Amino acid sequence: MCKADDDSSASGSGSKPADTGSGESGDKPTCTVKKLDPQPPPGSMYWEGKSSKDGAVYERTCKNGPDGAPVKSTFVADTPPGELPVDPAVVAQQAVAKMKLVGPEIASPRATGKYIVGVPMWMWVNKSPTTYGPNTTTATAGNVTVTATAEVSKIVWRMGDGSTVTCNGPGTRYTASYGRQKSPTCGHSYTRTSAAQTRAKYAVAAIATWKVDWQVNGGGVTGQLTETRQSQTQVGIGELQVVR
Repeated sequence: MCKADDDSSASGSGSKPADTGSGESGDKPTCTVKKLDPQPPPGSMYWEGKSSKDGAVYERTCKNGPDGAPVKSTFVADTPPGELPVDPAVVAQQAVAKMKLVGPEIASPRATGKYIVGVPMWMWVNKSPTTYGPNTTTATAGNVTVTATAEVSKIVWRMGDGSTVTCNGPGTRYTASYGRQKSPTCGHSYTRTSAAQTRAKYAVAAIATWKVDWQVNGGGVTGQLTETRQSQTQVGIGELQVVR
């Protein structure tokens, strides 16, 4: 709702209703503006030679007819009157929220596993759209639609013994054929047991950094966001006992 005279302050162009009276003397007519839904087809007279690339068609209704009767007119505007332009970065954040990204799905080390001091531990995670990516979705606000794609760029492992390991991928899955060699992509070796820790286990955290690339559909505006998500597990580390 707004107070307006026959000349709208909204961006865009359009026809003005004829001055046929305006209720009480000295008062400007009360007007409402709404976006036409559905929008007129391409080439319609309502577009006034423009197209959807220029914005949208809105209908203005002002009570400035005889005895305050409503008079309607249409105009094309790139932004709805009274609204601020939509920030694509904000729409990108809305797209990220729709993805429901979570922390890494830790496959190894397992909380129920048995690990030994000095023996290389292989760390890896399972990949899915919500735990690793890629994950693509869109969000729309006003006349702005953004497509965003998110994928984990690195995982930082905090091993609980004061060590931090940064892995630039999901890690390599271990098989028995590797024996006791170190992981080629993501691993760690404990130098002491976890006997002195709470519940005799190290608290391990895997913090994933998500890189989110976004772009406005039909436009040249692009950007990038960074998100982090975290998962935890516990690891018991023992040592081999030599029996003589």
